[in-house]
Parts: sequence; C-alpha cells; structure tokens
Amino acid sequence: MVDSIMYQEDYFVVLETEQTEQFLTPEELLDKLKGVIQSHQLDLPSDLEKFPTLEEQAKYLRDNYCELNGDDGQYLQWYVVRLEK
Repeated sequence: MVDSIMYQEDYFVVLETEQTEQFLTPEELLDKLKGVIQSHQLDLPSDLEKFPTLEEQAKYLRDNYCELNGDDGQYLQWYVVRLEK
C-alpha cells in the first residue's frame, strides 16, 4: 500500500535564473506562477490554453510541470520537498 505522505506537498524548492534557491509553500508558488503566466517571459506550454482562468492555469503548471525555459537561457524550476526538523 502506498503511503499517503508521498502525495503531500509541504514546500517547493524553486530554482530561477541568477537567483538563489527559494523554499515556497504551494500557495506562494502558485502566486509566482501566476506572475510568470502574466509576464510571458518564459515559454509556456500550449495546453494551458484549455484553462479559462489564471488560477486554473497556474495550478495546472504547478501540478503537472516542473520547469519552464525562456530565451537567453532563462529558466524556472520547482520541485516538491519536505522539510523536517
């Protein structure tokens, strides 16, 4: 039986062009992805067009992708991590 903890998203580590790594909550990453979608600075997957709202597009990106790339080597990557004390 699969442990349900495998599907929990506590935090995301975010790697971005010329930035230090960041640890974001799922909600914070959602806000970041909304900004990326609105700015069109990175190449977005064409399947985002099937979602009518910015919120749905950002959730789809967060849950189904882990990397966006742009011109001139720009990138944004995110990965689920669990931080334990």
